[in-house]
Amino acid sequence: MNYIELNISVPNAEIAEILTAELSELPFDSFVPERLRLKAYIPQDALVDCKAEADAILEQYNIEDFRYVQIEAQNWNALWESNFEAVDVDGRVMIRAPFHDPNPNAEFEVVIMPKMSFGTGHHATTKMMVQMILDSDLKGKRGLDMGSGTGVLAIAACKCGAQAMDAVDIDDFAFENCGENCATNGVAELITPMLGDVRAIAGRSYDFILANINRNILLGDMDAYMKALNAGGEIFFSGFLDSDIEAMCAAAAERHLTLHFERHDNGWAALSFVKPL
Repeated sequence: MNYIELNISVPNAEIAEILTAELSELPFDSFVPERLRLKAYIPQDALVDCKAEADAILEQYNIEDFRYVQIEAQNWNALWESNFEAVDVDGRVMIRAPFHDPNPNAEFEVVIMPKMSFGTGHHATTKMMVQMILDSDLKGKRGLDMGSGTGVLAIAACKCGAQAMDAVDIDDFAFENCGENCATNGVAELITPMLGDVRAIAGRSYDFILANINRNILLGDMDAYMKALNAGGEIFFSGFLDSDIEAMCAAAAERHLTLHFERHDNGWAALSFVKPL
C-alpha cells in the first residue's frame, strides 16, 4: 500500500493541533508535527474520496502552503525512523523505538516500531491516555483498546497489571503491527489483536475500555461500548479537543456515566467515566 503525505506549512502549534483534529475526521491516520510544519498521512486510495474535503479544511484556516507527496510503502519505515523520537511520560514511562537507547530509570518501557500504524506516544491524546492508565488500578482486570493502532495503550495497560486485553483496529497494517509490538514487549500472551470495527466486540465484556479515536466515532459507538463495559467499569476517552468536552459529557450523562477525572494538554482533552453498579 502506498501512502500520501500532506505536508502543510502552519503558522503556529495551535493551528497544527486544530488541523490534526479536523483531518483525523477523514481517513488520515498518522500525524507528525514539526516546528512550523504538519505532516499528515493517508492511504493513497483513501485520498481519492476525501481530497476535496481536506482542501476545504486547509482553505478554512487560510493555509496556502501545502503539498501532497507520494510515499512508497517500502520507504515508510525509513520515514518513521527519521521522525520518531523517544517519548518520556512524566519520567515514569518511556515510549521508544527499537533503535533508541533503553532508559533504565523508567518504571517500564513500551517499545514500538510504528510502521504504518498510528500510536507512537507523540500526540497529546496518546500521552494523556498513558497518564490515565498510570493513575488507575488495572491489576487483574480485562480491558479493551479500541482503535489500538500500534497497540501502545494495550501494552502499557498490561505492563500496569491488566490481566488481558483485546486490541481492535480497522486497519490491516495496525492489526499486524500491534501483534509484532506485543511480541517485542513480551505481552503477546496477554493481548489479542482483532481486525474490525466496533462490531468486533459484540458479546464481549470488559472491566475497562480505552478509546482514543475521535469525537464522532466515540459518540457514534458509545452505546456499543456501554454494552461491553461491566457494571462499575471505567471507560477512558481521548482523541478530541477541549471544545468537544460538553458533547462528550452530555452523551455520557445520557448513559448514566459518572465523570471520574479529566486531563488537558495543549487544547486536547481526555476524560474517564465510571459505569454505575
